[in-house]
Amino acid sequence: MILAVDVGNSNTTVGLFDEAGKLTLRALLETSRGKTRDQCAIDLLCVLNLYGAQARAVDGAILSSVVPPLTAVFIDAIARLTGKPPLVVGPGIKTGLNIKAEIHNQLGSDIVASSVAAIARYPSPLVMVDMGTATSLSLIVGSVYEGCSIMPGLALALDALSERAAALPPISLESPSTPTLLGHTTEEAMRSGVLYGHASMVDGMVDRMEAELGQAVTVVATGGNAPRILRYCKRHIHYDADLVMTGLYLLYQRNAKKHRKA
Repeated sequence: MILAVDVGNSNTTVGLFDEAGKLTLRALLETSRGKTRDQCAIDLLCVLNLYGAQARAVDGAILSSVVPPLTAVFIDAIARLTGKPPLVVGPGIKTGLNIKAEIHNQLGSDIVASSVAAIARYPSPLVMVDMGTATSLSLIVGSVYEGCSIMPGLALALDALSERAAALPPISLESPSTPTLLGHTTEEAMRSGVLYGHASMVDGMVDRMEAELGQAVTVVATGGNAPRILRYCKRHIHYDADLVMTGLYLLYQRNAKKHRKA
């Protein structure tokens, strides 16, 4: 079995793949920058126990982290828990991507993993949309990562709106009814603006990327905020909740032999 861990700014996703490459476990933990190696190891152990998996049955592990203070912490936690140091997505790892960037290691490891999975699962050219703490749109043509645009994510934008505008209260995006385009209360107006506005931003950015590329693209989205937004988008967008986990598994398979020798 292969353990995959993706440490994001808001959440940490844990996945476990069986011998056939099937994702048998997927759990979400809150990312806390203050946790120690032992605390992270306990969190991972509890997740495995919750789903009836044994830590020592793990044959290998791979880690993606966009939170530098936690990278070494999780490396140690995974090694202590499984007895095997994880493969870390970063410089030196074989991705199969031709990344057009001045500094390759500035590209988030989660975006690298998602891009690898998107290429394997969807026709090119494609735009991969990751809707987490930030919303990023990456253009990929064949195996070439052309670049991306990064903007504030859904929750981040809503929090900034409430914090910086004294008359606008903190609100929840959860509502039993679909918001109308024009709200009749402050809360309704804010919910409409954030949801429809974010959806329009995604639609508009994809339109611009298609215009610059000169051809139509496949669009696939992942990330915790994607289900909230995609229903309001005008474009057809594939939703793939396990894109990062799948990408981490594929990256592990491509680098496992070299990693074991190291």
